[in-house]
Amino acid sequence: MASYNRLSAAEWERRLAGLAERERECVLCPRECGVDRNEKLGVCHAPAEISTSSVNLHFGEEPPITGWGGSGTVFLTHCNLACVFCQNYPISQLGTGRRMTEEELAAALVGLQKRGAHNINFVSPTHYTAAVIRAVHLAAEQGLSVPIVWNSNGYESVETLRLLEGIVDIWLPDLKYGDDANAKRYSRAPNYWAVATAAIKEMWRQAGQLVVAEDGIAERGVLVRHLVLPGDRSGTREVLRFLAEEISREVSISLMAQYFPAHEAPNLPGMDRQITDEEYAQALKWLEEFGLENGYTQEAELRFA
Repeated sequence: MASYNRLSAAEWERRLAGLAERERECVLCPRECGVDRNEKLGVCHAPAEISTSSVNLHFGEEPPITGWGGSGTVFLTHCNLACVFCQNYPISQLGTGRRMTEEELAAALVGLQKRGAHNINFVSPTHYTAAVIRAVHLAAEQGLSVPIVWNSNGYESVETLRLLEGIVDIWLPDLKYGDDANAKRYSRAPNYWAVATAAIKEMWRQAGQLVVAEDGIAERGVLVRHLVLPGDRSGTREVLRFLAEEISREVSISLMAQYFPAHEAPNLPGMDRQITDEEYAQALKWLEEFGLENGYTQEAELRFA
């Protein structure tokens, strides 16, 4: 049984009230825009009501998330980052999708479970946190029992994350950059390193090492994603050092090689190409240097253009 089904009614009430309070002035994420999104949009340009581009079984995640039955994935529109190389920018930055009520989303989540989803996987949920968790609560009352996956860019507020303890089972964050300069240049994210590393520390405190059942399906824990960028603009060595020395050498990592120039990147010098085999080989050497052995790597033939 997923952890959110173990919360008492009183605890659910406390969590939902806390999230609603953060939602009211929109301080859900580190941007802390302080706006009423019914009247004015914040940095992410997301409306107050949930907007999704897809709610379906998805087979493109890491093996313990996808399994054989698929991950019940909810792709939410908009994003609190603005990555110049975003492969899903029509969804994340143009907001291509449709509005859903919380009741509609709850019914869809239960439907995904009935279709065999191993989990419910919220992609880029940060700016909709309160509404998404209300939908999870409604779905739990209707029998939802699979784990909840929080699939985010890692630019999260620790105060908001604390309200998700015992609700989110699997944390699937990015750690995109090892320095603030490139985070600001390529994702328009101020103070990225301090924010993202604090968020991952909180996720690790809540859930710890990835727990995978005998059938190969993840039940709980943290899996950190890192996309290697051309010219090491991702600061990969510092990212891996942090994970090994300040989280744990047991942390699971997905070291990704599939960067390709999308969105604005084709017009940006240095970002207008895929990474080389040598660049990814160097990232693998750093992985070995820090003794990080849990997780997933990609061979050159697995990259896509």
